[in-house]
Amino acid sequence: MKRLSLVLALGLACQLAHAEESAAPQGDAEKGKAKAAVCAACHGPAGNSSNPQWPKLAGQHAAYLVEQLQAYKSGDRANPIMAGQAAGLSEQDMRDLGAYFAAQKLQPGVANPELAEKAEPLYRGGRADDGIPACSACHGPQGLGNAAAAYPAVSGQHAEYTAAQLRSYREGARTGTANAAMMSKVAEKLSDDDIQALASYLSGLH
Repeated sequence: MKRLSLVLALGLACQLAHAEESAAPQGDAEKGKAKAAVCAACHGPAGNSSNPQWPKLAGQHAAYLVEQLQAYKSGDRANPIMAGQAAGLSEQDMRDLGAYFAAQKLQPGVANPELAEKAEPLYRGGRADDGIPACSACHGPQGLGNAAAAYPAVSGQHAEYTAAQLRSYREGARTGTANAAMMSKVAEKLSDDDIQALASYLSGLH
């Protein structure tokens, strides 16, 4: 009964989030393209970064990108470089940038086959003995995330960047957004080997 109530509650929450997202002001991808020129220095043309330390933004959900920019601007998500970049952005600028990057085509990476073999069961089924839920429960079987729930797309991302973020969640260093606490609870149960394998697997997932 408790499980059914939880499922119904989560379903209602996602419906409400989707309704709020639909009602929210939308971004203009064409205007976002012009505003994204400065972003290309780190995140690459059309949001496909060539530097594995900086994330690919192409194909990411617009609402998630807006949430992260808001967190950088407010200081809730600590990053000196991005804080400076976000400082002068208006809410409409953020929405326009989110719309632009969401419309771009992601260029996925290539996973290490051995690491991918280790990571796939963890990603798809979790590890019950350690209390680790399946990553796919939130991020989807193909790593495309859930826009309404602000769960980001994680497929095709640089392995180095993904690993760094998982370690930041595990250490409690990445905070300031709605789902950060949940990710920290999951990541604190991941070993270094788990993180390395998942990061590589996600890089090639598309």
